[in-house]
Amino acid sequence: MMACLLRVLQRQSAFGASCSERDSVFRLANRAVRNHSTQAAPHFPGMEYQDAICTLNTLQSNASVLQQTSRGQRDPQQQLLAMPGFLERAGLTVEQLDHLNIIHVTGTKGKGSTCAFTERILRTYGFRTGFYSSPHLVQVRERIRIDGRPISNELFTKYFWQVYGRLDETKEAHGGTMPAYFRFLTILAFHVFLQEKVDLAIIEVGIGGAYDCTNVVRKPWVCGIASLGIDHTQILGDTIEKIAWQKAGIFKPGVPAFTVRQPQEAMTVLRDRAREIQCPLRVCPDLDRYQTESGALQLGLAGQHQRSNASLALQLCHTWLQRRCGPDSSPALPDPDSSCVLQADSFRPGAAMVKGLADTHWAGRSQTLRRGALTYFLDGAHTHRSMQACVQWFQEAAAQSQSGASGAVVRVLLFNATGKRDAAAMLKLLLPCRFDLAVFCPNITETVASGNADQQNFNVAVETMLTCCLDNERSWRLLSDGGDDYPAPLLIRDGPAPLAERKADSLVFPSILSALCWIAQGRDPVLTDPAQTAPPVTPSMAAKAALLQDAAHVHVLVTGSLHLVGGVLKHLDPEDGSTGNAGSSGNAGSSGNAGSSGNAGSSGNAGSSGTGRCCFTSRLGETGPSRWITRFCPGSEALLTRWVVLLFWTFFIFQVVLISDWLLGTIGSQRSKPSPVCV
Repeated sequence: MMACLLRVLQRQSAFGASCSERDSVFRLANRAVRNHSTQAAPHFPGMEYQDAICTLNTLQSNASVLQQTSRGQRDPQQQLLAMPGFLERAGLTVEQLDHLNIIHVTGTKGKGSTCAFTERILRTYGFRTGFYSSPHLVQVRERIRIDGRPISNELFTKYFWQVYGRLDETKEAHGGTMPAYFRFLTILAFHVFLQEKVDLAIIEVGIGGAYDCTNVVRKPWVCGIASLGIDHTQILGDTIEKIAWQKAGIFKPGVPAFTVRQPQEAMTVLRDRAREIQCPLRVCPDLDRYQTESGALQLGLAGQHQRSNASLALQLCHTWLQRRCGPDSSPALPDPDSSCVLQADSFRPGAAMVKGLADTHWAGRSQTLRRGALTYFLDGAHTHRSMQACVQWFQEAAAQSQSGASGAVVRVLLFNATGKRDAAAMLKLLLPCRFDLAVFCPNITETVASGNADQQNFNVAVETMLTCCLDNERSWRLLSDGGDDYPAPLLIRDGPAPLAERKADSLVFPSILSALCWIAQGRDPVLTDPAQTAPPVTPSMAAKAALLQDAAHVHVLVTGSLHLVGGVLKHLDPEDGSTGNAGSSGNAGSSGNAGSSGNAGSSGNAGSSGTGRCCFTSRLGETGPSRWITRFCPGSEALLTRWVVLLFWTFFIFQVVLISDWLLGTIGSQRSKPSPVCV
């Protein structure tokens, strides 16, 4: 069964190939920024967005590097200490970052939503905002936003080659080292924000805080800690106290910091770290404590768990605005004899704050998409506590949607979990939702490559992803009905013989697109587009979809992984990430197109020397030179076509000449032989 699923994917895509052949591309990029100019870089034909993404993907940390980091074989502090050196090689200094007026935010869950609230509020005031977040959902440029919008393809490409070229031309003098994927994007974000002259930068921590590469910032204006929980235990530790210690690493002497209410064990660690660092720490009040003339505050993000994130955002904005616009009064330092953390004062939010909270949009978090009879509920919950919040939100949102519906409603779970997370524990939390069908798939957008390098992930082997997916399906069956350990049905035809089948309420697909197409059953116009080609399912398995076909309404919860949610949005609403948090009003005035996904960007903060791997994909039906160009790297045809075609035809003509010469020689030798004489 596993081999069958692998054949489907390996037949149509191949990851992890060596990228040494791309030296010519790197040399072009190097020449493009040889002058170290921060203005428009010289443009070479073919140096397009997808070429930049393919080059970026060579910096992804491979599985062995990530394992060394999780086992403690790579010192995380050394990774942070190397950051100033990379900045200097890229033409930046740590001192320059002080001019970005940074708001630094960490947490286990809710830090992205907190940043989104904060950015939208300050943009509503008229400030030019920069926002760096991770991971991306559909396109990498979602991670770097100006005025709420991902930077455009053109800006990303221009700034990418500027930074990459400087690092590449200096790597020989530094042992051939290049910054790893997340670290490079962090450097790129700082460069973009400085060049675009933002009024402030909101920086979301990648993993942890103390040794995260974003913590190279020395003088943020204010720091925030969202809700803490257990996650990334291989890197941060396996207890809430260890994780809290890591998160508190973003505290800076004299810089005000705020936290939402935390478990007592975590709060004690935060208090002690604040005293040690001499950082004034306050606990945010409940959202109900903020009085407004218009009544209760309305939030653009759904779910009760967003209320604490909104309160944290209000405190961050209020403090930043006081320093920017009001008297710069130094906050009180923590009392060394106090056993508790002081409560932050509530205040009356201004009109811009009220509007900012209401206008906030953050794709993939408590998001609802309606497509006729289908309603998709998307939430990237991937920890125990965030899944609890997701379940509460889904039950409330689905009940509200179902209240006005007529006819049968079928509930479908689309799930995947990545890394070392306890998927079985998260699935157990989902049982009260009473799903009629549970569908599992890896974070592979489609088995037929689309040429989108943004969603390629070299950190995890395909075999590992598929094994994890099958394990999740088995856990669901054991949890839901205590069923026997029978093999999961694989719904993709692989050759003439159908796969093993059975009647079940849990199904496994090899890609996100194939799972979505089966769930939709042709009722979603976006998924019936001829361009959205998914492998056909076996006829007998298609017959098992009668439940979906007969339902008047289908509610689909997509959860377990932000990368899964990103893959789903790529097919259902690829433009959502482009508008992102821009909203319809305020001061949104930057360029941007589509949005991100989340697969390529999951390398976290683990360092790597950047050993090359190329974006190898293949497309069915392509022959001749173009097929091999496409296999080399999606989107690189414009740069490589002339050389590959020239080499191909040179080789072809050379072979023809050799064969012709051999044939002529053979014929000539035959003619020169004396005719046999009969005697």
